[in-house]
Amino acid sequence: MNLDLRVRSAILGALAETGVAPTPGDVARQLGETVEPVLGAWRRLREGRVIVTGEDGVSIRMANPFSGVPTDHTFTSGDVRYYANCGWDALGVAAALGRNGVVRSRCGNSGEPLELEVHGGPEPCPWFFHSLVSASHWWDDIVFT
Repeated sequence: MNLDLRVRSAILGALAETGVAPTPGDVARQLGETVEPVLGAWRRLREGRVIVTGEDGVSIRMANPFSGVPTDHTFTSGDVRYYANCGWDALGVAAALGRNGVVRSRCGNSGEPLELEVHGGPEPCPWFFHSLVSASHWWDDIVFT
């Protein structure tokens, strides 16, 4: 497996295990690499839109469906809380992990708290997904989208 795939797997693995985004140093240690080649992979993953970094270009902002920063959109399973980029991605975290738990989010219109049990799939609910930005423009400002 090439280094970019190994780094991507390590990032997603850390998020799946702990709910916390790893640093390049964490990933380098896990993979038995030095930090410089891991940073090169990090840059290529960012350029390929596989990860979104913070303004520092290093900290993980998004590694879909996970968020590397706290948000109002979470999936909790057992004693681990996972942050997601939006309510839709919180369901994606549940699906990616294949775990039961609870999705919590907020209505983008009213701000009303939303909670949804997930047991092999979400329970029936009146939620619907609406994006203010058409899919063809999501990457114009992916954090806003």
